[in-house]
Amino acid sequence: MNSLTWPVVLAEGDVVLRPIKLRDQRAWREVNRRNRDWLRPWEATIPPPTPSGPVTHRPTYRQMVRHLRAEARAGRMLPFVIEYQGRLVGQLTVAGITWGSMCSGHIGYWVDEAVAGRGVMPTAVALVVDHCFRAVGLHRIEVCIRPENGPSRRVVEKLGFREEGLRPRYLHIDGAWRDHMVYALTAEEVPEGLLARWRRSRAERARKGNRA
Repeated sequence: MNSLTWPVVLAEGDVVLRPIKLRDQRAWREVNRRNRDWLRPWEATIPPPTPSGPVTHRPTYRQMVRHLRAEARAGRMLPFVIEYQGRLVGQLTVAGITWGSMCSGHIGYWVDEAVAGRGVMPTAVALVVDHCFRAVGLHRIEVCIRPENGPSRRVVEKLGFREEGLRPRYLHIDGAWRDHMVYALTAEEVPEGLLARWRRSRAERARKGNRA
């Protein structure tokens, strides 16, 4: 990853992805506060310390942003906020970027419940996958989701991600080690671009809806 691929702003209609900033703190906290119950079951948590392990604490907003920006400068992460109709409504991060013989990364995301179901998150994921494949040069993107998280699974299923299987007790979420389903795409699977596929899918559903 180089200065040509980060920082970057990606947009499709009312959906905009841009780098997270320190000055987003007030809006970011307000969205998180309103969505506390909606987001809590899917949020990463810090496991209890082991006898030989370090004691870690949840970072403050400023610490989080500084870490994300440092990782972005190092080429290991793409940390975006999501705006919809000019308002901050969520966050999407491409993390774990690995080069060499893998050229891979994984996506994590959340969105304001108030805009869920409007195509915001599928559009955001499609935008960032195209950026990762075409501009950054990654070959594979994966998304790991708790099996119980129906809305999040529908995002990747709408976009045509492959379901690859279960990773038992993969991440510490909501206070315990949780199983996750793995979904993935490689660049060869979307030669026309994922956003083009998503546009076509939405248009087809709209036509079927009009005929109903």
